[in-house]
Amino acid sequence: MTDSGLAPLPASDRLDIAARLRDALLAASFTADGLLDLLGAPAYAALARSETVPALRATRGDTPLETLVRLFLLQQPVPHARVAAILPAGEALEAGWLTRVGGDEVAATVDVRPYGGPGGEDWFIVSDLGCAVGGAGGIGQRDEGVVLGVGGASTTLAGITVRTPVASALDLGTGSGIQALHAVQHATRVTATDLNPRALHTTALTLALSGAPAADLREGSLFAPVRDDEKFDLIVSNPPFVISPGARLTYRDGGMGGDDLCRSLVQQAGERLTEGGFAQFLANWQHVAGEDWQDRLRSWVPRGCDAWIVQREVQDITQYAELWLRDAGDHRADPVEYQARYDAWLDEFEARKVRAVGFGWITLRGTGAAEPSVTVEEWPHPVEQPLGEAIRAHFERLDYLRAHDDAALLDSRFRLAAEVVQEQVGLPGAEDPEHVVLRQHRGMRRATKVDTVGAGFAGVCDGTLSAGRILDAIAQLVGQDPVVLRDRTPAQIRLLVEQGFLEPVR
Repeated sequence: MTDSGLAPLPASDRLDIAARLRDALLAASFTADGLLDLLGAPAYAALARSETVPALRATRGDTPLETLVRLFLLQQPVPHARVAAILPAGEALEAGWLTRVGGDEVAATVDVRPYGGPGGEDWFIVSDLGCAVGGAGGIGQRDEGVVLGVGGASTTLAGITVRTPVASALDLGTGSGIQALHAVQHATRVTATDLNPRALHTTALTLALSGAPAADLREGSLFAPVRDDEKFDLIVSNPPFVISPGARLTYRDGGMGGDDLCRSLVQQAGERLTEGGFAQFLANWQHVAGEDWQDRLRSWVPRGCDAWIVQREVQDITQYAELWLRDAGDHRADPVEYQARYDAWLDEFEARKVRAVGFGWITLRGTGAAEPSVTVEEWPHPVEQPLGEAIRAHFERLDYLRAHDDAALLDSRFRLAAEVVQEQVGLPGAEDPEHVVLRQHRGMRRATKVDTVGAGFAGVCDGTLSAGRILDAIAQLVGQDPVVLRDRTPAQIRLLVEQGFLEPVR
């Protein structure tokens, strides 16, 4: 064991062994699809709830896949002879992937979780024992330097990240390396930083075992390891954003007061971002008494950046404290100690006049525009992941709207986006609806109210006629002054374009 109480990690410089391990794992169908086929949906879902009994029952045989699941996901000792028939066991022991236990059994030194890439790739995420989401340990008391596996936040960030080919990408607080693993698929050069050297080691293992190119790994907090003259086309971070009364757990507690870490991260990203580049983060932010939370977030946006900030969830301070006390396993501790920690959390919020905590996504884009666009909104509704392309398209539409005044807008042609439907709401039997709603079934899955002119306009947009000609036709149909209609409708067109209901035809 190391001084921190954590087990030594496998060697990260033995790429030959990682490649042979990967081949053996794939040969045994130790993949995301293979696990689902073996365990079945109920047992597979139970793993995500940290319940292992169904998976243990489903792996009582001695097939290669069952053996590997028990070894790497369920952390069960397995007979050496059985493992040796599947893996290069001797080399795996020498390199530290396995360790001997008992007389003739071996155990894994790390969690290895199959993970399906966006293009169907078979990847593997390495993390500390018992810390893979869907692994055997689940939540509980964790050492300070522990490296977690893939969780909901990790997959959310991976899904919202813009995936265009870029020259350089930066993963801040890389952890187990999931964001770096995605980035090396479309970035020529990937730099990954982490305050925890164990996390950098784990990232190297994740990349090697997944057959991915290596990243430039640098130790230090957030931007500290990055040179002043370095700029990146893509910056991503799932930072230690938890707003807590201290920095007890490195993987989640940033060590700054309140939401200062997230604010600093966003503000410092601007000078590291190339023009046209994206910076994308998950974050928590405080809802402070007497402040508008949207204004608070607008103040974070650095100069020279467009921003789109989406609040996905809000918790009151008691819910928030309880969530992260459970995450650390404090609810299983001595009741007096639990109460003291709960009190400390509420004392911290009270001192800062915090009434609630928001969670969401922050996307910045470097821009040379004289007046950058900053959108801050609340959208707690279901969305369609992955959202990266929808986010890229959002900023592309902003560029279009900036470049077109109302006259140019009326001369432009538009097409109704795919899978947009119209809903009419009103009393049964009423001649006219009270209001008309356009609803998306893709991307953000937005809904917006429009008047009858807006609904008619959107329905006619097929890319063949200009907006002005469509409005003239509608004016004639409904008996309105076409000049008046042309004057008042561009604002509604802008909203429909901005929110993705209408797509400009270039």
